[in-house]
This record gives sequence, C-alpha cells and structure tokens, in this order.
Amino acid sequence: MAAPKKGRPQGRPGRALALILVAMVAMVATMFLTGHTTPRLGIDLAGGTSITLTAKSDQASAINPTNMNTAVGIIERRVNGLGVSEAEVQTQGDRNIIANIPKGTDEKQAVDQVGTTALLYFRPVLTMVQAAPAASPSPSGNASGSGTASPEPKGTASPESKDSGKPKGADESVAAEPSAGATTQGRAVSDALRADAPKSPEGSASAKPPEASGAAKASESAAPAGSEPPAAPSAPASPGGLDTAVPADLQKKLEALDCTDPKSVDAATKGVKPGEKMVACDEDGLYKYALGPAAVQGRDVDKASAVLDTQSGAGWMVTMDFNSAGTEKFAEVTGKLAQQAPPNNQFAIVLDNEVVSAPSVSSTIGGGQAQITGNFDQKSAEELANVLSFGALPLSFSVDEVTSVSPQLGGEQLEGGLIAGAIGFVLVVVYMLVYYRGLAFISIISLFVSAILTYAIMCLLGPAIGFALNLPAVCGAIVAVGITADSFIVFFERIRDEVREGRSLQPAVARAWPRARRTILVSDFVSFLAAAVLFAVSVGKVQGFAFTLGLTTLLDVVVVYLFTRPLMTILAKNRFFSSGHPWSGLDPKRLGATVPLRGRRRPVRTAVKEA
Repeated sequence: MAAPKKGRPQGRPGRALALILVAMVAMVATMFLTGHTTPRLGIDLAGGTSITLTAKSDQASAINPTNMNTAVGIIERRVNGLGVSEAEVQTQGDRNIIANIPKGTDEKQAVDQVGTTALLYFRPVLTMVQAAPAASPSPSGNASGSGTASPEPKGTASPESKDSGKPKGADESVAAEPSAGATTQGRAVSDALRADAPKSPEGSASAKPPEASGAAKASESAAPAGSEPPAAPSAPASPGGLDTAVPADLQKKLEALDCTDPKSVDAATKGVKPGEKMVACDEDGLYKYALGPAAVQGRDVDKASAVLDTQSGAGWMVTMDFNSAGTEKFAEVTGKLAQQAPPNNQFAIVLDNEVVSAPSVSSTIGGGQAQITGNFDQKSAEELANVLSFGALPLSFSVDEVTSVSPQLGGEQLEGGLIAGAIGFVLVVVYMLVYYRGLAFISIISLFVSAILTYAIMCLLGPAIGFALNLPAVCGAIVAVGITADSFIVFFERIRDEVREGRSLQPAVARAWPRARRTILVSDFVSFLAAAVLFAVSVGKVQGFAFTLGLTTLLDVVVVYLFTRPLMTILAKNRFFSSGHPWSGLDPKRLGATVPLRGRRRPVRTAVKEA
C-alpha cells in the first residue's frame, strides 16, 4: 500500500492538534475575561417569575382556543424579543395564560411587557394637555419626545435643553422610507411644535405643552397655567376631512382624567371600542390626550425594527412595514394628518389604553413603509419596535398573579441528572478500558476535550444568543456522550480490522480513517438531522434538548477530525502501540491476525519449467 502523500492533512497531525487546542484555550480565556464562567440557567434550574393572565372580552365567543393560541404565540415572541430566552408561555384552562420567565437582566422589562397585552391602535391626536401642575417637568428632568418610559431627555439633563417641557412624542415624527416610493419625505422633527412653544429668556422651550388649535388654543391662553383647555363649542371643518372636534362629553372625561390614579384611568378607558373617540395618558403620566377613532390596528403592522442610521447621523429610529390592508389605511390617515396643524398632525400609538408614542406627520406616507425618528436611544427604539411588532393581541388580558418560582425542585432534578450522567460516563470509561485497553486513553482524553468545548460554548452562548441551560438540555449533553463514544469505537474497530489483515499500525491507521470517516459522518448527520427537526417542530424545553443534541453532535465531528484522529496518528509511531503490546489494545495475537505485522516477507512462488 502506498504511504500517504506529504502535504495532506493526515501527514501533519500536529497542526490539527494545535488548532483545536488554541481554539479551546481562546474560548476558556474568553469565559474568564467576560465573567461568564457558568452557563445561563433556565427557569427550572435558576427559578424566575410566573405570571398568570386572564383573558377578557365583551363577547364571550371571542375567548376561544384559536384566539388563545394566537395570544400565546404573540406573548412568547414579545418576551423573547426582549432577550429573555427559554420563556415558557402556555394556556391553562379556557381563559388563562401562564408565562414563566427565568431570571435574567431583562426579567423586569419582560414582566412589564407581558402585562401590556391589549390591542394596539394608531389613533389621531385631537388635543393634548398637561396632566397636572405637579407633573410639570423640572429643570433637572425634562419630558422626552422619544417615546421612552423615562421622563429624562435624550442626550441632556440641563434646563437649557430645547426639548424641555415637551410631551411624549413631540420631537418624534414619522416619514416614509426612501424605498417606500413616496413622492415627499416627512421631516425628522416637528418644527411647528417648536414654533408654537414660547421661548424662555435662556432660549429653551417652556414647560407648557403645545397648544391644540383653533378655539381650544384661545381657551387655553385664557385659562390659568396648568389647567385643561375646554373644548370648542363647535369646531370648524378640518382640512383633509379629518374630524378633529372634541365633543363636550369627551372634554369632561379629559378634565376628570387623573393620570396618577389607576382607577381613574381604568374608568375613563373601560369599554372604549376602536371606532370611538377616547382619552388616554402617556406612559409617564405627564400628559393626557383626546384621541380620535382608531385609524390603523396593530395587526396591520407586519414588522418593526430598531435601526441605527449611520449615514445621516439621525441616530436610532424605528422602521415599520405594513401589510396590504395597513398600507392603504396608513396612507389615507397620514394624508389627512399632514394637512393639520399641531398637535392634530400627530397620531398616537396606543397600547393597553396608554399612549406609547405620538409622532407627527408632515406628508402622505405610502408604499407600506415608514420611519419613526426622534430622540431615541437603542433601548427605547428596541422597546417601541417590539411593541409595534408583537403588540396586536386578539384579546385583552389582566394580570391576575405574579409569583416567584423556586429553583429548589429543578436543583434536585439537576443533581439527579448529573449523578446519572457521571455513572454513565464511568461505565463508558470502564468498558473502553476493558475492551480497548491502551486505546481507551485516547478516547478518555477526547471525551474531556469535547466536554470542555461544550461547557465553554454553553457559557458563551448565554450572553450571545440568550441560550439557557435547562433539564432537557442537560439530558441532551448526556446523550451526546454516547454519540461521541460511538465515533471512537467505529474508528478503533476499523484500525483493528486492518491489523487483523496483517498490516503494521501506521498503514493501518491511514487505511482505517477513510472508511471510519464515512461511517462517522453518516451517523452524526442522522443525529444532527433528528435534532434539527425536533428543534423546528417543538417548543419550550424540548427545544433545549434538541439544541444541545445538535450542538454536541457537531462538536463530535470537530473533536474526531481535529483531535482523536491526529492523536492516534502520532501515537501509532509510539513503540507501545506499534509493537502490538498486549495492553495496547492492538495485540495481533489477541485480534487473531494470521500474518505477522512485520519482519517477514511473504514467500515468493516461482514457476518450475518442465524439462
């Protein structure tokens, strides 16, 4: 048999060993440098928070399995969209949904998002007023126009900030994306709002909110500071055909609305239908709004994303893609809003009867794509995008119970699983020692290398993609021990077959590898395919099992190629193995070889000619 050619990978096993050892050291070093020395644990191992939601609807028929399952999917996507992986959301009974959220940096934010479960609407702003004199922004904490939950302005906390005193969304505007095909673009700021706001001697905008328009504006100027302007007895016809009138009964609700009192807010918003006008408060409780009927529903938003605009330097913004129905509705309402004076050119994004943001519009936005710009930072942009993407639930829900989940039971199960895994590992080692003797040394070291790589990757995947280790994932890692040991057995048995045929060890290893490689790849491909299918069709904890099984299967291929095979190639030159020592696992007599390994030549047969 011809020896392997120089330059082929099997001729330089040291390079492969160096590569995997460098990768292993780099990952372990990254673990310690970043402080992620332990895997992120799931709720069954680390504990967390369990939230019970109860469905509510004016129509009893609306609470059905279809709507409940749709709500489960949306809530799960909303929570996981905040980076809280391994969250479990499932129905319980006919009208309850249980959301289990593991401990993590975004846990509180996820709890707030789960509790915000009403329908999402886009409503025209009829008027806005300051909620109460006491809620006026102080010089050290001005209201921001970015739509965030914090009253602090973006980028400044000084009293000279130009954003001082503006209601939520005042500095936000919505514009058509360049690819949307709109003929005109919306401006990135609401200049009209700034023009209407009186300036302080220092040049900053005053804390008084922007005037509404028409008679409401005149009434407000005559009223004491901080009081709500009464509605105009009769509003003139609004350009664009948009009804901007504030009826007397709605004005009374606006005046009576106390944004600091949850009961007052619930009483003012209870039972409001999408086609009716309503009053609402912003997230901070600083301003209250009179809003028109819902023009676009949240379910008409196909996708929303937080994007950093590096080209124009506008900072973070939120992009929206509408479906076909939403495209038509949004183009119609923005066309009407663009013809209005502030604040009637704004539309409020209302979630759970609360104004999340209120950007302004300066042009018709068609094409099904739009941008919301303003004083966003990354967090506030991602929060708004998450609300727009996953806020449209088919039912409204109330948070009935929030409880802490103890990890004690999961800890006991983990301890039992680790004990079972240790017993299985010891049995595999004992079997390898008894049957393969010296070759077991190679398999044991390879198993340790695989374990170190698996642990390091699990630690690093936690902060990278939100991977959380749960009990099924631990089971997947234990099953992977058998898959890895199976690869060693296939390789060793191929080598022993070559030795039985009378070859010395080095040629035996070279000939055995191509045959063993095909078997190993086929076996690992089947395991990986099963894990991929299981991950695609399953939900919750079962996905953790499938993910871990697929990951460890890929690592098995890496370890066999870059560690086990090169190490075996190097040890084949060692006298202990090459001489066929009885304890090497490659003894020709024990294997039943009929032809000596070396030192003798086959007899040469010669033909004798007959005289």
